[in-house]
Amino acid sequence: MKNAKYIIIALVALMACKSEKKQNGSEEAETTSLRQETIKKIDVHAHFKYERDYFKNFFNKWNMQGILVDVSKADSLGIGRSWDEYLILSQAQPDLFFLCTSLIGVGIDAPDFADRQIDRLKHEIEQGARMVKVWKNFGMVTKDASGKFIQIDDERLQPIWDFLEAQKIPVMAHIGEPVQAWRPLDDPNNPHYGYYKNNPEYHAFQHPEIPSYETIIKARDNWISRNPDLKILCAHLGSMSHDVDMVAERLDKFPNMYVETAARFGDLVGQDSDKVSGFFEKYQNRIFFGTDYGNSSPQEGKTEIELEDEEQDLQNDYNRLWTYVSSKDSVAERGQKNIGLGLSEDVLRKIYYENVVNFLELQ
Repeated sequence: MKNAKYIIIALVALMACKSEKKQNGSEEAETTSLRQETIKKIDVHAHFKYERDYFKNFFNKWNMQGILVDVSKADSLGIGRSWDEYLILSQAQPDLFFLCTSLIGVGIDAPDFADRQIDRLKHEIEQGARMVKVWKNFGMVTKDASGKFIQIDDERLQPIWDFLEAQKIPVMAHIGEPVQAWRPLDDPNNPHYGYYKNNPEYHAFQHPEIPSYETIIKARDNWISRNPDLKILCAHLGSMSHDVDMVAERLDKFPNMYVETAARFGDLVGQDSDKVSGFFEKYQNRIFFGTDYGNSSPQEGKTEIELEDEEQDLQNDYNRLWTYVSSKDSVAERGQKNIGLGLSEDVLRKIYYENVVNFLELQ
């Protein structure tokens, strides 16, 4: 009896210890038995600008393809893009990469602005573009001739949305920034601290002339509402990644809206794992896997060791995100620590692959 008493006490202590570890995000016992290579994948938001010798083996190892997402930026030299480089890479590796072109509002006051943009988009769709990206320059950077920031719901853009709807070409929309862009940069553990420290031009807190977060999100919502038959993929969890309830509210309101996760896993890790897991379960048909991973310099000039390190870093990055979504292991991402989501195999197959295939009609 005395031994039984000690056994019971030991079991209670063990359970208490496990509970404490789970609360602290340090439990390591609940690893999924599912191997990542058994799940087909498409990284819906990638920026691999230049070829790498290791790409074919790497992507095959991950059973993965990627969508190369163009971004249009304007500076004193004109509009800069990566379309030509992405086109070259996709043509060299057609089994690995798809294309997404882009749109910017520079020159919107010209009477033929919409017509010229539609002509360009027609050509790039013929070259293989499956989506069109609009970036945060709408709402935060680009102004019209009157000096007003161009919001995404500007009526002068409507002919372009009508064209894309008719062509069944979706829009990837990175409109706005995380709400932290409008807050002081005072917490190094903030998932976005490093980005705004290195890119202060997008730290809206330092630029009171930039419209408020609420103004930009309202314009984005108005645009989605006005175009119910246009499929819209809101990049970076719709710039609402700090609060999955906020994302859920929009998904409930707008049937044509979808979201992807690129560069926002730190925000997800910082929220209650059960809540985030429930969000993925409920909206499993409308969430896509994306990373924002890429490269920005040619392979030429890089040493073999540099390329090996680059490949290993990429392997570690994809593996860390896989651990977060597929297991209950502890994970750290952009200054946040928590346990993983432990999503089911069915949900993983959807967010990694099936949802993108259905959205872009790849079959």
